[in-house]
Amino acid sequence: MLQAVRLMEAADVCVALYDDQDRLRYANRAFRAAWFIEEGEHPLWSELMRRNFHARRGTVIKVENFEAWLASTISRRGKAGFRAFETDLHDGRWLWMTETTQDDGWMLCVASDITSIRPDERALWQDRDDAIKASHTDELTGIPSRRFVMAKLNDLLAMRDEGNVNGLHWGPVGCIAVLDIDNFKYINDRFGHSVGDAVLKDFAATLQSYVRKTDVLGRVGGEEFVLILPNTTAENAEVIVGRMLEAVRLSRPLPDQVSFRYTFSAGIACAERNEKADDLYRRADLALYAAKMRGRNQISLDTAARVG
Repeated sequence: MLQAVRLMEAADVCVALYDDQDRLRYANRAFRAAWFIEEGEHPLWSELMRRNFHARRGTVIKVENFEAWLASTISRRGKAGFRAFETDLHDGRWLWMTETTQDDGWMLCVASDITSIRPDERALWQDRDDAIKASHTDELTGIPSRRFVMAKLNDLLAMRDEGNVNGLHWGPVGCIAVLDIDNFKYINDRFGHSVGDAVLKDFAATLQSYVRKTDVLGRVGGEEFVLILPNTTAENAEVIVGRMLEAVRLSRPLPDQVSFRYTFSAGIACAERNEKADDLYRRADLALYAAKMRGRNQISLDTAARVG
């Protein structure tokens, strides 16, 4: 292990390790130099990006609203087992970065200098990455889109199936929660679509603050959102969504109308053996319907058991 650390310290590639809270736990010499990190320092990724953005160093981030960019990026960061992309540095270098994330949320980042690639090819790669990012992001709220969420749900079930084939006995595969803002049509009709949009943005931001690094929250259409909770029991899923429910009750999305408030309802279902994504989603959606029928502003757990 000591020899491995020595080799990484001497390497020209950038190497870093983040824990399940997205706090930097290790960075080699090259990584510390590129992102201006003191030896022995352990900042959160969000803190590192924020301070470098304001100091105009490290990663080049060309946005008008940095905090909105940061929130949107955090909502997708670490949600894939492996991701590769290009990034620019203020010192003129262009890096090829990979992120490898374990099921427990720990992430290994490795970046190599690819500045020598031709400018025209570089522009083509960047256009491709921008297009992929746009397809994976809900334009209004900045959180993952339906396409991204459903892909992650299929990934979750594929991991479950792989474990069954290999005879592995893991813990709970996980749950999904379908979340729907209560009386949203009335909000739009009564207060206008600008208020409706403000509610959607507030809802996404409020919930995102309770999303763990291993979870995925996305908007799947209108006022409906989906939360994927890997390796989570129904009981723990209910606790997490319950905290979100209370936070939304206390939220005031309209600064000039402090009396305005809103709520949401949720249906939770846990993955079962040999189940398809559409069936799991349907069970969570039926649980949501039950919550609505019971008066809204609450959580309903799917209790239907399948055999097979």
